[in-house]
Amino acid sequence: MKAWGGFLAVAVVACELTAANAQELRAQLSPHDFTTLAAEIGAKVEKIAVREGDRFRKGETLIAFDCSIQRAQLAEARAALGAADKTAAVNSRLLELQTIGKLESDVALAERDKARAKENASAAVLGKCTIQAPFSGRVVEQKVRAQQFVQPGQALLDILDDSVLELDFVIPSKWLVWLKPGHTFQVAIDETGKTYPVKMTRVGARIDPVSQSVKVTGAIGGNYPELSAGMSGKVLLTPPQ
Repeated sequence: MKAWGGFLAVAVVACELTAANAQELRAQLSPHDFTTLAAEIGAKVEKIAVREGDRFRKGETLIAFDCSIQRAQLAEARAALGAADKTAAVNSRLLELQTIGKLESDVALAERDKARAKENASAAVLGKCTIQAPFSGRVVEQKVRAQQFVQPGQALLDILDDSVLELDFVIPSKWLVWLKPGHTFQVAIDETGKTYPVKMTRVGARIDPVSQSVKVTGAIGGNYPELSAGMSGKVLLTPPQ
């Protein structure tokens, strides 16, 4: 009986290990935010403040363009606006003195508004001469070099926000009856050989009808400098009995 009992115990343990292994799902770490910064004007790159792998803060200037022409155009627009302002003021006074007609005064006001619109447009273009970081993060890839001329829409930098790393993986859709946002579990990352706590944050909007699976996302709990976006591992989840 002891031998039989020992064999039964070993078999139960083996079944439990097999069941646990069956719940190990492949997953990948992804950044909270990522984007590609692109040029909004055609200009020569004057300075690139960051390189691949560098960290930056939100609002920091990452790229500056040579915008001497745009600055000159803004100065010209401001001078034209100043002249139009003076003309409109003089014509307004002359209209009060009834030495000119209302039409002439209205035309002067319209020219002033036109000059102001040109100044605003020139200032807006000049504002595109620097590119600020939309969030704090790191540079993934530098796609241009200093002194290179770029066209509007051309990609400049790939950046990401790794302050919060998310874990993306796919589960059987039938697990949704018990796996909800807020559920906690562990993930074993291949590159570090360590396990980390994860909290379920959201479920995909669509279930794949063929595989009967759905994408879910969790957030790594805590700050772990050794983790990077793109690392992968096994999600350790055990369905309730």
